[in-house]
Amino acid sequence: MSGETLLELRGLSVFYGPVEAVHQVQLNVQAGEIVTVIGPNGAGKTTLLSAAMGLLPSKGEIRLDGERIAKPSVEGMVSRGLGLVPEKRELFGEMSVEDNLLLGGFSLWRKGQRDQNARMQEVFAIFPRLKERRAQMASTLSGGERQMLAIGRALMAKPRLLMLDEPSLGLAPLIVKEVLQVVASLRNHGVSVLLVEQNARAALKVADRAYVLEMGSVALSGKASDLLGDKRIIETYLGIGNKTAVEVA
Repeated sequence: MSGETLLELRGLSVFYGPVEAVHQVQLNVQAGEIVTVIGPNGAGKTTLLSAAMGLLPSKGEIRLDGERIAKPSVEGMVSRGLGLVPEKRELFGEMSVEDNLLLGGFSLWRKGQRDQNARMQEVFAIFPRLKERRAQMASTLSGGERQMLAIGRALMAKPRLLMLDEPSLGLAPLIVKEVLQVVASLRNHGVSVLLVEQNARAALKVADRAYVLEMGSVALSGKASDLLGDKRIIETYLGIGNKTAVEVA
């Protein structure tokens, strides 16, 4: 790990009307890191990702490469090297695997970069199954293959930081393991990862560091390997836990 901070959230809060869904979150992702945000359903995990990507208005600071982003927008964040794979995956079912991937690289094509085919070969090297299915309609893929395609499409835009929202949702345990192992390998391709997951055990096994979000606040943070054996994780999933953030050494 280089120690270079790619993304930093400082006191990030998000409101839905008068309701504060995310409260004063402090979070950072270093270059070469896999960082996960875990927590029960409704804890604010997806809201946090959406705000970091510029999809939702927020208070506090969002910093990329140390620079404060005054007015985050999706287009601006993508141009700065962020990518997001949403929970719903949002593929074009009546288009082929190959065409879905090409669409992922469209923003770079529009800027004059014409290396989409070379980039696609890199994605196929990460996901050999997509190469086998390249001519198939996306709607005919299995759940695991659709998730791989969603990640592959995001990688076509050459992100430095990829944010994943619940990639294990609806997948069989063996497929979850396969998908998350690929996610962990992305660091070898120069991509850092911010992974939001309800499947805490699976996420903690592939991550370097973790944040536990509870009722919109960070309840615990530390090395993923330490949190794997921490009994407070269980308390968090039962909705019990103190309001004070505890750093796990």
